[in-house]
Amino acid sequence: MEYLNAAPLTRGLEDKILFTTPSKLAGLLRRDELDAALVSITEVLLTDRYDILDGVAIAARGEVYSVFLAHRRPLETVTEIYCDTASLTSVNLLKVLLAERGLKPQFKPLESYAAATEKDFVLLIGNPAIDFQRAPHTHQIFDLGSAWLELTGLPFVFAVWALRRGVENAELRRELRATKVAGLAALPEIIRDRPEYDEAFRRSYFEHNIYFDLGEEERRSVALFCDRLAQHGLGRVTAPKFLV
Repeated sequence: MEYLNAAPLTRGLEDKILFTTPSKLAGLLRRDELDAALVSITEVLLTDRYDILDGVAIAARGEVYSVFLAHRRPLETVTEIYCDTASLTSVNLLKVLLAERGLKPQFKPLESYAAATEKDFVLLIGNPAIDFQRAPHTHQIFDLGSAWLELTGLPFVFAVWALRRGVENAELRRELRATKVAGLAALPEIIRDRPEYDEAFRRSYFEHNIYFDLGEEERRSVALFCDRLAQHGLGRVTAPKFLV
């Protein structure tokens, strides 16, 4: 994953991994071109081919800032939404959140990030979402992390390490867990040295918007998300298996 939010989970692995969007990583994983990938949670839940590395995630307990629906008209009037084509989980999460309100709009691909400000309803994730928030715009922001917390009282797990089944990965799991520990220890350096945005924003983002644990509360949230996906007919959902 090439976004700022993945930095603590990939620090030190730069020569071993491929940085690209969640949707492209998912495609590589499906073609068995990768043994593991940091991908959207729905790639695991809707594709019964992977296990989840326990203890490691990209999650938010409330406002995530970098995953949202920007809208210029009231949510209740929505008929179509233009979506970042890099997105997987955010589309399904938004479908769940809107279905809970009795809303079922059409979802269309966003032709370019430059076109985002022209849309009445646009779903953005990652660095482009941050760019949009920090630039002048006339939209209101429907933050998906905040909306999920309001609906369920739980954090939301946006991304996990998906492990391809049928491949011996005990050493890989140890390395990925160790990378998280080292990455969190180096978080002050990441905040200081990363090139994206300014240091004050990076500090606020890492300290207040996202975190990297996958424990009991996060697993309960994943289970509830599975239930809501199935309830609203959003795909064939498989209960995840977590590997230590």
